[in-house]
Parts: sequence; C-alpha cells; structure tokens
Amino acid sequence: MNARWLYGSLGALLLAAALAFPALGQGPSVDRAVLTRFHSPSFGEASAKVEIVEFFDPACEACRAIYPAVKQILEENRGRVRLTLRYVPFHKGADQIVKLLEAARRQGKYAQALETLLATQPRWAVRHVANLELALREVPGIGLDQQRLRADMAAPDPARLVKQVMDDAKALRVTRTPEFFVNGKPLVDFGLEELRALVAQEVRRAYGASR
Repeated sequence: MNARWLYGSLGALLLAAALAFPALGQGPSVDRAVLTRFHSPSFGEASAKVEIVEFFDPACEACRAIYPAVKQILEENRGRVRLTLRYVPFHKGADQIVKLLEAARRQGKYAQALETLLATQPRWAVRHVANLELALREVPGIGLDQQRLRADMAAPDPARLVKQVMDDAKALRVTRTPEFFVNGKPLVDFGLEELRALVAQEVRRAYGASR
C-alpha cells in the first residue's frame, strides 16, 4: 500500500483529533444492529471475525490522515479483520460527497472513488467546507460514466442512507470523526496505537494467542 501522500501530516492531525475526543472512554459493547447496516461499504473478508467500524466523514482531515494506517491494519490481518465505513457528514457539503461515493459504488468504482477523493481532499474541501463541483473534477480518471453518476446522485437512496446513518450515530453518541468501534467495543482513547491495540486484543480473542 502506498500511503506516503498521507503520512506526513498524520501525527499532527491525530493529535488534533485526540484533543477533540476528551469524552471518549471505555464503554460497554454497543448494539451491533445499530452499529452496522447491510448497505454499509466494507473492505476485507466477510468471514473475518474482527470488524472495525469507522464513523467517517469524507471531508474530515483526520479521517483522510488515518485511512492508510487502517488499511495497513487490514493488510497485516488479512482474512481476520474487515473494515466497515459509516458516513457521518458533519462537515458542510460532505453529504454531497457521500452521494458521489454511493453513485460511484453503483458503477463498481467505490474503492477507486474513495482513494481518489481522499488523495485530493485538500483541493475540494476548503476551510472545512466540501465543494461537490470541485470533487467531481477529481474523479473522471477512474472511468465513471459522468451522466449516470449525476443521475444516481440525485436518486433518493443516498439521501435516505445519510439520514439512517446520522440517526444511528446519534443513538451511538458519535459526535466527531473519525470514531472507531472494534467488534462493538468503542475505542478507549483516540489514536493509531490505541486502535492497533484494540484490534490486536480482539484478534487474540477471536483466533487465539498464537495468531
């Protein structure tokens, strides 16, 4: 995985996000039926016994920064850990980027659209405001049918998806991004090493100490 384009600012952004998470602490496992939905995009083997759920805003700088590290965790635990993304478009205009991603998914180009939009985020998310038209300029190179893309973005399904996930986030008391749950357990303190530790704990629990 080539993540060099993000790691330069990872430490500073994660520190800023950690300072914004003073209320996070170890809590009981949450309702898995609310934590994930059948339509949530997922990466990794469906049979994996460990699931990371990330509440994610595509316009969030910290989400962009930590994404390659989360991918690396999946790679290091191939077949044992999967990632499910839940959109929480807290940034202004981010709901439109969610619609773009979902429209790309209908064309089988979700992963490519996600990678491209994260890589180019500074160009279309200016001063924490997402600009759809600028974002659309970044995705033609991945082979999307642009006419179909705009038609699918205007369909009611993406709007219903956003409403559903915002309702779920409220029920789970998710107020910032990124926020992680591993097998239903909330991350104790926000940070990459803390996430790695929680994932390792759940991998040992699911597969045994020798795995």
